[in-house]
Amino acid sequence: MNSSETAAFTDPVFLAQFGLSRMTVLDYFLHPLNPFKSKNETSNEILARQNISIGMFMERGTDACPGPMTLTQAEDEYRIALSHRKGEQYELLPPPPQIRYIGTAPSSNIIDSETSRLYGIRHIIRSGPTNVTALGIYYVLDGVIYKSPSVRALMKATVSRTIQGLEDASDILSGCAFYEPAAGYTWNFEAGKNTKEEENEEDIFNQMKIDRGKRRRRVLNNRRRGERTDEEEEAIRAKEKINTILLRLRNQMK
Repeated sequence: MNSSETAAFTDPVFLAQFGLSRMTVLDYFLHPLNPFKSKNETSNEILARQNISIGMFMERGTDACPGPMTLTQAEDEYRIALSHRKGEQYELLPPPPQIRYIGTAPSSNIIDSETSRLYGIRHIIRSGPTNVTALGIYYVLDGVIYKSPSVRALMKATVSRTIQGLEDASDILSGCAFYEPAAGYTWNFEAGKNTKEEENEEDIFNQMKIDRGKRRRRVLNNRRRGERTDEEEEAIRAKEKINTILLRLRNQMK
């Protein structure tokens, strides 16, 4: 199962045994069952076999700086260790601004780091100490791993929502427009706010108005020219023009 087929991943056993902090989140992401993890061997896994991790730096330090380190110092050393290797890697992104680390002992840093519910991880491929190409972004929220959507996916979702909104607006506006040959288009925007029952009543009213218009046109058509008013004559001429246009359009579509 690949990452495109899986929306999220969590392992309650790991969380219960090791907890989740900035010291353990990369190990959690490299869980063998995590479908988001690359199938290729990563630099993180190579370093793990050499017992090089953020936790190790916090406990032992380095040859140049032996002894306990702060979490920030340990993360910097781990980032340097990754920069010396090429290939696929996972970087732990900086914490949110509100997260702060205190003390030098590992225990005090662990307690403070676990107050965060959100961790960001960047999947990269490194070709040199400063040459990297991002392959993806992941985040861990409350112990659940998610893949961050791509820009294309975000744009597609935004366009889809926009189109759906325009379609809904068009559907509502279509119920507000009424056309009569004599008067042209008229708009009743309150009609779009009606409930289903009110819409049914509106449909009945519109149908009755159409029926009255048809009866009125039949009466007008049966009158002789001298018996019609100027307004009635104009309405008949408008109807004849519309019928001519519609007939022409129908013939062109054949």
